[in-house]
Amino acid sequence: MSTRILVVYYSATGNTAALAESLAAGARETGADVRVRTVPETVPAEAIATNPRWQAWVGSGPHHDLATLDDLVWADGLAVGSPTRFGGPAAQLKSYLDSTGGLWAQGKLADKVATSFTTASTQHGGLESTLLAINNVFYHWGAIVVPLGYAHPHLKESGNPYGGSFVSRKSAAPDELAVGALHLQGRRLATITTHVATGLKQAE
Repeated sequence: MSTRILVVYYSATGNTAALAESLAAGARETGADVRVRTVPETVPAEAIATNPRWQAWVGSGPHHDLATLDDLVWADGLAVGSPTRFGGPAAQLKSYLDSTGGLWAQGKLADKVATSFTTASTQHGGLESTLLAINNVFYHWGAIVVPLGYAHPHLKESGNPYGGSFVSRKSAAPDELAVGALHLQGRRLATITTHVATGLKQAE
């Protein structure tokens, strides 16, 4: 059976979605079965309309199926991504994570392998704190957190060992450096998840 990887993200303008797609592509290269899912937009339409890029992204959707709790049960490993909002994940993404209490209580999220990624519009806008905040959820689940690290030369250039990230200056789309880091993160997640899932099955 192929290793099962779930990528869940929230994106307001498409940047986080682009990172999600690159991570998924990296995971698929290992032979993993990958699902990419998003979460519902909950901001009022009048607020979205004040930002042309946000309005364009919402108007061009839906971009992926909505994530369900069944997707989490299915997955051996997962990647969770969100733009930073005041140093933490967006409420849209956090709402999905907050709905997992029942699965947590049943122990169904323990020993899953998990990693995180993010975007921001300013260099010091909360990239690391957002990743750490997402990871805090994984700790409570009992998941095995996989950082991006610096194991590949490319990652020494992208510069964020906590997880893949991108700073969108002047509304720029993710560059090759960021996309490449996410691709490596997907490969790393799928590879380590395969080792963990195989070991757990052998121990049964």
